[in-house]
Amino acid sequence: MTTEANPHPKQNGSSSKAPNFALSSRMATGRAMSLDVWSIFNAANLPSDCINLGQGYMNFPPPQWVKDAADEALSTVSGNHYSHPKGRIRLREAIRDHYSQYFNRTLDVETEILVSSGANEGQYSAWVAWLEPGDEVILFEPYFDQYLPSITFNHGVPVYVPIHPPAEVTKDSTSDDWRIDFDELRRAITPKTKMIVVNTPHNPIGKVFKEEELQKIADLAIEYNLMVMSDEVYDCLVFDNRPHVRIANLPGMWERTITVGSAGKSFACTGWRVGWLIGPQSLIGPTLAAQTRIVFCTNSPLQEAAASGLEQANKRGYFEKQIQEYTERRDVLVKYFDEIGLKYSLPFGSYFVLVDISQVQIPDDYPFPETIRGRGRDFHAGWFLAQELKVSSIPVSEFYCDEHMKIGERFLRFAFCKDLDTLHKAGERLRGITRFFAKP
Repeated sequence: MTTEANPHPKQNGSSSKAPNFALSSRMATGRAMSLDVWSIFNAANLPSDCINLGQGYMNFPPPQWVKDAADEALSTVSGNHYSHPKGRIRLREAIRDHYSQYFNRTLDVETEILVSSGANEGQYSAWVAWLEPGDEVILFEPYFDQYLPSITFNHGVPVYVPIHPPAEVTKDSTSDDWRIDFDELRRAITPKTKMIVVNTPHNPIGKVFKEEELQKIADLAIEYNLMVMSDEVYDCLVFDNRPHVRIANLPGMWERTITVGSAGKSFACTGWRVGWLIGPQSLIGPTLAAQTRIVFCTNSPLQEAAASGLEQANKRGYFEKQIQEYTERRDVLVKYFDEIGLKYSLPFGSYFVLVDISQVQIPDDYPFPETIRGRGRDFHAGWFLAQELKVSSIPVSEFYCDEHMKIGERFLRFAFCKDLDTLHKAGERLRGITRFFAKP
């Protein structure tokens, strides 16, 4: 006699029906459970031969001498064990030696520097340390999307102030033409406001904030006794001899500013997840306490490698060479845009270009997937171009609140943190976009 196997056997006496647990209320905030742009414009969902100019990761490795330092650290005993929650002393000293000149002070490795598991985790720890339920955090739109859930998970309330694009993008438009309405910023401040988040050089605009712009933000921060989170992870990618101004250096701002840095952006190793925070002891100390309970410490061998990178960068002329290489990458890509007739704002920092796709006409009957339906026009344009031209980008409306989403729908973000061959191939494919331009 034979018996059929039960297709749904009970294990350990449990029922085959999954239990229903109540989800934390924080998961309903910050678009945390929404299908995000990275999931939609994922390589698995796009044509296999699509060139990825959407996501901001490099398709080239870190410098060999930085990789060698990682290998060397892995061969040691201490490099494979816990680090101090503040960060390995070698890396903190390297950050001090590299950054002190840029902050016009000798940074204290014990109290003013905190190594984090990527810049994002460092920011998260700061929000854990400083946000009370109902505290408002001002975000300039478009904003890096990870800010949003990191704030709301810690019971903060995001308040959105758009950086306004030019009314019309022309052949002479630059990231300088994206401007904050400072009256609008003042109106956004309430008795509940705790912090302003500044991102310079800016992702995705490529804007490098001028001193007068930062001074106006600083004046409001001082007037209303606000903290500033200054996300400067692209500080080593500033072009055309533009000065990178640090808001922490403005009068009265060191005491209220946490500055964020990143080895990933500095040394083309975004997957290493090594970042750092710089600020006064009064802000770094509680953030350290929070981070110790979140991750305890950051991985040890890659801290050693990041330290080696900072130690050797100046003598190798590394950052100067990197700026030259990224400038060439940017110029290669925008030259194609010029030849094609695509309008964009020339970025002075980071590694993104925003392209105005207003003139691109999308067929009404195009078979978009359900994940795109109901999204902004830029989602439709980005998907359409990825399918038809095999070049992917990122729709910018993802980085706006619902109320302001229309501002971003005009633009797609293209990343140029790719090798020149890839950028040339993408540029040649994008020439095909002209057949989709609206007829005059």
